[in-house]
Amino acid sequence: MKKLKIAQVAPLIESVPPKKYGGTERVVYNLTEGLVAEGHEVTLFASGDSTTNARLVAPVSGSLRLGRKVHSAIMMHMLMLSKVYEEMEGEFDIIHSHLEYLTLPFAARSSTPTVLTLHGRLDTPDYARILRRYGTMPYVSISDSQRAPVPDLNWVGTVYHGYPETLFEFNPDPEDYFLYLGRFSEEKRPDQAIMMARACNVRLKIAAKIDPADKAYFKSRIEPLLHHPLIEFVGEVDDRQKSLLLRNAKGLLNTIDWPEPFGLVMIEALACGTPVIVRRCGSSPEVVTHGKSGFVCDTRQEFIRAIREIGTISRLACRREFEQRFTRDRMTDGYVSLYRKLVAGLPGKACLPAPGGGAGEIAA
Repeated sequence: MKKLKIAQVAPLIESVPPKKYGGTERVVYNLTEGLVAEGHEVTLFASGDSTTNARLVAPVSGSLRLGRKVHSAIMMHMLMLSKVYEEMEGEFDIIHSHLEYLTLPFAARSSTPTVLTLHGRLDTPDYARILRRYGTMPYVSISDSQRAPVPDLNWVGTVYHGYPETLFEFNPDPEDYFLYLGRFSEEKRPDQAIMMARACNVRLKIAAKIDPADKAYFKSRIEPLLHHPLIEFVGEVDDRQKSLLLRNAKGLLNTIDWPEPFGLVMIEALACGTPVIVRRCGSSPEVVTHGKSGFVCDTRQEFIRAIREIGTISRLACRREFEQRFTRDRMTDGYVSLYRKLVAGLPGKACLPAPGGGAGEIAA
């Protein structure tokens, strides 16, 4: 089958893959490497400190968050898009953008088909307005639940994120602690993770990034809770530290209180064999199979019961769930199927993926 010429357009905020925190860039990295491994000709548009086996086109030398030079994020992204769609027009069979709404005016006027993966939450009025203005563009969701605020877009498929099977090491014998991993923000409710760990008298390690916008929340709401013998604050971690923390944890305590579009940390935990305890919102019931790979909770009492019953979840079953549903190969194959349909000019219209999620089909 003919190999494709594919442009992958990544955000410039973090490198690909990110040095520390960064979900979208991590997904772009694994997808790009998966496509290259399958023999496709891939050009990655990303910051110059990115690592890839694809051809790298870099509008900035370093990622915007960690780089030394101060750049306007919007201007640099617009310059990158102008290069993709104007200077390099006609070089690709398909353009896959992860820049969401910034891409739309360029893609709408291009003769090269574009597919857009939406990585964030969509439940804000302004976001819904701009997406609906370009409602016939081909959109990919990362969970079925992500579509709820704008179900009338031209959704051509749902493709779950995936990792290489060898990236995270399975551990059948964890240490005696739970883990909170992510970012300190009110909507992720790290305070509840701390309070429930204390209520259950279990150790909790916290590995989390503090964004500038969340510093006041951290100082007033979180920092006072960290001075407890059961709580260990690790800080923001790199990939090696994250993998070690995940595979040695008894369970991942994911107390999010917002419509999570996907939640990479959940499949990272499952890859290690670590069960996930999560609130029922957003994608969580799609990612975590209640009673098999963790517990999906509605109330504080259910969280506490789940913490106490974590030993009833088979860590091997968690790992197998990852292998069956969330590998890099599965993600890559899902996107290639969509690329080929779009390149062939098949008409796209809104459709739901098959039960259980995965790569949806473009309806003819």
